[in-house]
Amino acid sequence: MKRLLRIDCSSRIVGSHSRNLADYFEKKWKLVNSSGTVIYRDLAKQQLPHIQNNTIEGFYTPLEHMSPESKQATALSDELIEELKSVDDILISSPLYNLNIPSNLKAYFDQVVRVGRTFNTNEKGYYGLLEDKSAYLATVKGGRYKGTFMESHDFQEPYLKAILGHMGIKVRGLFSLEGTSDNGVLEQNKYLAQQSIDQSFIKQKHESN
Repeated sequence: MKRLLRIDCSSRIVGSHSRNLADYFEKKWKLVNSSGTVIYRDLAKQQLPHIQNNTIEGFYTPLEHMSPESKQATALSDELIEELKSVDDILISSPLYNLNIPSNLKAYFDQVVRVGRTFNTNEKGYYGLLEDKSAYLATVKGGRYKGTFMESHDFQEPYLKAILGHMGIKVRGLFSLEGTSDNGVLEQNKYLAQQSIDQSFIKQKHESN
């Protein structure tokens, strides 16, 4: 039985384009995985604290040397990492805020990107420890970036691919909805994003046959 971790981060709870796109993906995922389970992590409803010094110190303290204070400081990170490890697929929906991801999603990654737990190092450098996971990204932008002079200012999608890859998680699908502030193109772009999701599941079905 497959498990999907859905992570939403838009500050807009109602009328959020990124949440709506994730809803569409989730519906399709459930059709393919009828016995599957979805775990929800809403970073707008449940705010995560920004990482603190005692948490960082705990990350680099061997378990046998951790004090009760260190264990408490890293307890949230432990919980989030175990949740992440328990699933097969990860769906992240993210709007673009000031050229990048929202700060609550960055706070999430600061808790789960952890040496010895989700990535490690050797003589060749960094390598991820979560190579059995697949990620799907539902990204939304008010303006248009791809194919314009603004494309080089998009740090949202490159960052998400890089930080997930750092943990060994492969991005299997990127579903981008741009131009949400332009009613003249919104519905067409929404349709294209949904079509991209449909095609992703058709491809998965063919690959599994």
